[in-house]
Amino acid sequence: MNLPPSNSALPLLGATEIRRLAAELDVRPTKTLGQNFVIDGNTIRRIVGVAELQETETVLEVGPGLGSLTLGLLDAAAQVVAIEIDTKLAERLPQTIKEFRPERADSLHVVAADALKVTELPLKPTALVANLPYNVAVPVVLHLLEHFPSLKHGLVMVQDEVADRLAATPGNKIYGVPSVKAAWYAAVRKAGVIGMNVFWPAPKISSGLVEFVRREPPQTTASREQVFAVIDAAFAQRRKTLRAALADWAGSGAVAEQIILAAGVDPVARGEVLDVAAFASIAAAKKSFETKKSSE
Repeated sequence: MNLPPSNSALPLLGATEIRRLAAELDVRPTKTLGQNFVIDGNTIRRIVGVAELQETETVLEVGPGLGSLTLGLLDAAAQVVAIEIDTKLAERLPQTIKEFRPERADSLHVVAADALKVTELPLKPTALVANLPYNVAVPVVLHLLEHFPSLKHGLVMVQDEVADRLAATPGNKIYGVPSVKAAWYAAVRKAGVIGMNVFWPAPKISSGLVEFVRREPPQTTASREQVFAVIDAAFAQRRKTLRAALADWAGSGAVAEQIILAAGVDPVARGEVLDVAAFASIAAAKKSFETKKSSE
């Protein structure tokens, strides 16, 4: 298949086209769905460039809206699978692609659904590139990484403070549940900031670009669910030591301390200084403790 060159000047959707399409569909961006449509072609080119897509890739896009980013993705990758919860927008998207990229129309696959409920897709995506709805960005990223192991890398645009939390490292004051759970699946870093004036409607805060590269989770005898349960418990009461924060999770403070020590972790440390491997060790230690106890 012949794709347009990466530096292609093919037209992208600007403010005029976005408003025309919205008027045609009688659509107004809603806070409920977290919709903010990109109206600047240079921003789309920047996102696609930072994503470093290969021409053979299948890209997963969530919340394509009126198709701003979709066009840019079709210029760079072999296939695009777009998940759209808004029925009107999902039905209109293929027509928009036929209008602006008729030669790539067959490379778009629209899934009209809630991304948080999707567990099967028509193709196996290798990359996730999306302007994610602000209100569900973190759950969507974690859900997709869990259910689609074929996703090897990606770039998502989220609310700037959410980008900072996803990319935070141990010891950072904003390091928390999103940071650790994302680190279970991938190496994550913040890849840039996008201003407010490139969206319609303009949000009240800048957006951040978050890049991830899939990696193997820490080696552990515990399941992902067991590790995530430790993470949730540790950050439920941030100011508490691990011994205190994990007391209910373990059954008592004394048992929590025994498990934490067995994992090679300081019981008086707080969750925000532990990396994902340490949480995995604590989950494994609890599993071992329970196995030993049941055999006594």
